[in-house]
Amino acid sequence: MAVLDDIYNAFNPMPLPAGSPKYVDFRTVRGGNDVSVELGRKVQRSELPTCQLFSGHLGGGKSTELLRLAEELKGRGFTVVYFPADDDDINAEDVEYTDILLACTRHLLEEVKEADPAPVLGWLRDRWGSLVDIMQTEIQLSETSIEAQINQFAKITAKIRTQKSQRAQLRAELTPYTDNLINALNEFIEDAKKRLPPDRNKLIVIADGLEKIQYISLPDGRSNHDDIFIARANQLKSLACHVIYTVPVSMALSTRASDLMDIYGCSPEVLPMVEIRSRQGVMLQSGMAKLRELLESRVSSVTQAKLVGEVFDSETTVELLCRMSGGHVRNLVILMQYAIDYQDRLPITGRSMELAVRKMRRTYRESVDAGKNEWELLAQVAVAKIAPNDDRFRSLLFRRCILQYLDDDGETWHDVHPLLFDVEEFMAPLRGMTT
Repeated sequence: MAVLDDIYNAFNPMPLPAGSPKYVDFRTVRGGNDVSVELGRKVQRSELPTCQLFSGHLGGGKSTELLRLAEELKGRGFTVVYFPADDDDINAEDVEYTDILLACTRHLLEEVKEADPAPVLGWLRDRWGSLVDIMQTEIQLSETSIEAQINQFAKITAKIRTQKSQRAQLRAELTPYTDNLINALNEFIEDAKKRLPPDRNKLIVIADGLEKIQYISLPDGRSNHDDIFIARANQLKSLACHVIYTVPVSMALSTRASDLMDIYGCSPEVLPMVEIRSRQGVMLQSGMAKLRELLESRVSSVTQAKLVGEVFDSETTVELLCRMSGGHVRNLVILMQYAIDYQDRLPITGRSMELAVRKMRRTYRESVDAGKNEWELLAQVAVAKIAPNDDRFRSLLFRRCILQYLDDDGETWHDVHPLLFDVEEFMAPLRGMTT
């Protein structure tokens, strides 16, 4: 049981820190996609601050790649302020631009200790009189230490994230003054560049977790994604340092992609799935081998047991796991944990893996809305291997019912998640289109 528990924990579906021995390089089976090249070189070579967007399916490996990029940039003379905004700063179901700016402010103040925070704290003191009642505090900023004043930004973002009743009030008080906050924050950033040691005086902010922002249609016909990343683009781009924001995949792969390119000066970089099946439906051994490498790297971190014969009962069970993941890394590790839940001892059997697949399939099946003809939409994608650019398909992309791949020629294509392949609601319209 101890070894089984160790293997279970080795498959924790959390981003891997830079330098982790569990890391597997998937570039060759992701169409050559390389974050260090696509994002990193622009940051390293540009004399002016850059603002870039990075996207991909939830759980596809973006955070792991960004953490590796952060470590690489540190080695090249950058002070890197990386933070997962969805952990402490934003509520993915209700986000506005102000929340993101406050999160960036909070983490810059907390992590760049060399710079003088006076401009930003002055902005906060000017607002404090109107915030005291909302924050439900009797603190007088003028009577507290610098550290305590900086800590108030964390308390503000926490209130916005967790307290629905206070969220709107805080935004109403702070949003009219966001341009002033940007000016104060840029004073802080410019001061940081002067005070930081010469070997790390270049500054970049990486705001992760924003790709999880739920899609909401606004009364004026736009979406909240449009409002944040397009209408507020000038503010997002206005920090006096390099910035990388993650964005929802349904936006990066939509008709707004060309608008984003025009506004930000570069196309959003999208991390594709591991390609385990070709556009023509042929299983690709290169992709399957890379997923197997991931399994071996996780298992070998806790035991020297052989993958087949000791950890899994057969190659067939390993293949089922890799195939049903669709090349989605987090799905792979979660399926592994599900299968272990059905085991009292090693090896993991084909039966346990089938039960794990059924469990995850139910989740995906229930996420498809038959009332909106989404099974028919999925069948269209399965036939055409492309997801048209409209809101119906964007929603299915966001829910990972449709996955995005990049072939060896750099061409994007889409397919239905293999967990849905055997669902009758999907197969019925698919048969109607192929017979």
